[in-house]
Amino acid sequence: MPPRPTPAAASRPPPLMPAAKRPSALLPPGRRARARLCLRLAAPLSFLLLLAAFLRTQPPAAPPPAKPFAGPGKVAFLFLARAGLPLDFLWDAFFRNGDEGRFSVYVHSAPGFVLDRATTGSTYFHGRQLARPVKVAWGEPTMVEAEKMLFAAALEDPANQRFVLLSDSCVPLYNFSYTYTYLMGSPKSIVDSFVDKTEKRYNPNMSPVIPKDKWRKGSQWIMLIRKHAELVVGDKHVFKVFRKHCKMIVTKALLGEKPNARRLGFVFRRKQILKGVAEKEHDCIPDEHYVQTIFSTKGLEDEIEKRTLTYTSWNQSSLDPKDKMTWHPTTFEYDTSCPEHINAIKSIDHVNYEVEHRTEWCQCNGTSVPCFLFARKFSYGAAMHLLEDGSLGLQKSAQLLVNF
Repeated sequence: MPPRPTPAAASRPPPLMPAAKRPSALLPPGRRARARLCLRLAAPLSFLLLLAAFLRTQPPAAPPPAKPFAGPGKVAFLFLARAGLPLDFLWDAFFRNGDEGRFSVYVHSAPGFVLDRATTGSTYFHGRQLARPVKVAWGEPTMVEAEKMLFAAALEDPANQRFVLLSDSCVPLYNFSYTYTYLMGSPKSIVDSFVDKTEKRYNPNMSPVIPKDKWRKGSQWIMLIRKHAELVVGDKHVFKVFRKHCKMIVTKALLGEKPNARRLGFVFRRKQILKGVAEKEHDCIPDEHYVQTIFSTKGLEDEIEKRTLTYTSWNQSSLDPKDKMTWHPTTFEYDTSCPEHINAIKSIDHVNYEVEHRTEWCQCNGTSVPCFLFARKFSYGAAMHLLEDGSLGLQKSAQLLVNF
């Protein structure tokens, strides 16, 4: 009988495959070295990619609260642009009319777009695009993310004390001096905010971070004082909820793709919309709710003027005034931007909020003032008309015809 194997012999590992038969030995020496290098780099590269993806999804961090600024404060003009700024010539005249030490300019544009001599004739916009913009989609949280990035960039300058959010189709209604005095004289942020019970955009899954009674709606074109800009940039909890639960559900279902404002044309069939409502699926547009809801949830609504500084003319393609799905902003053209129309906008001193049965009389530090400092949406021709007839009190620069 052959002897039993000893414990050491029993645990001895099986002999290795001869080198000539091992798979790695079948590779040429150079390829074996590259394969080993790839295996060594796979783990750290995977970690770095995961870290980059995590950081990319985080909102911009709020800078530490700045010490009280002693010198003359500046107004930060924050432009949300698709790419370039088609009305840069008008804003050039506006800024040229002001004191360069009392304003700053920031632009969130499409990734890769650079504001330089080739893309804008105004030196006030040269190099003012954000370094790391995001690709913005209408009705998506990326719009809010872009806004937060603009506020964060402007907060890096302690002289910036007022922060105005503008679109690339906005125009100023007054000269720089009046605009600056108006904004710096307001101790409150100016944020259009109201309760709209007719539109069921609130998602119950937002609770408890956002209780239903704290849900607000309003225009995205706002003006914030510095401490409120810090509040918006520093928020993480409310924005996280918006990312998850505030989406264009019905619109995406109808189109079968990401929504596009121009493609929509507001030609929804009412029965399709009602079908989505019946299924408790509702469109939620983040930029119309985010900042307003922050102030509400933080109990700071007494620190804001509940209105907007930017005038928008809303038109309807439906005979039913309650059919809000057909509302869309009117674009001002050359013939509709005459002095009479501009003066009519300037004369507005109150705003009616029918859903709240409230009239907001426009005031600045207790003094009655015109409601609007800016207006949208203006075409190139309309903006040129404003500059030509002097409706805004702006002086055309001598270089206007040369630069633009």
